[in-house]
Amino acid sequence: APEAIGFYVPVIRTGNLVITSGQLPVIGKELMFKGKVGSDLHEEDGANAARLCALNALAQIKSCIGSLDRVTRIVRVEGYVQSAEGFTKQPAVINGASELLVQAFGDAGKHTRIAVGANELPINAAVELVVWAEVGDSLPT
Repeated sequence: APEAIGFYVPVIRTGNLVITSGQLPVIGKELMFKGKVGSDLHEEDGANAARLCALNALAQIKSCIGSLDRVTRIVRVEGYVQSAEGFTKQPAVINGASELLVQAFGDAGKHTRIAVGANELPINAAVELVVWAEVGDSLPT
């Protein structure tokens, strides 16, 4: 799971909710998708960035609870897209993450969501993603 780049924790559990901090499209410490979607990057690049952010969010959740089998539902996805002026396809970009979560968890992966355009994101990341997951106390049998 990626390390925090500031003074915060990358994931926290409160009750039966696990909430990630904003996840960036990194592998290790390398930012894989940089710049503005709609000028520096195509929409599909943005969707791939969102997928990578979702994978990093799942890694954070797993680091917190030990196994993704304990996830009973993906509750919410908050997606931020560094967007070129006039770019309005943020929902299509964040679909990259949403589709991955539904593929991973089936109906339990369907979630509420926000997809927001931003002028700038930390370290010039194309996408930043927060995932809220509901977890059970024990592994399913």
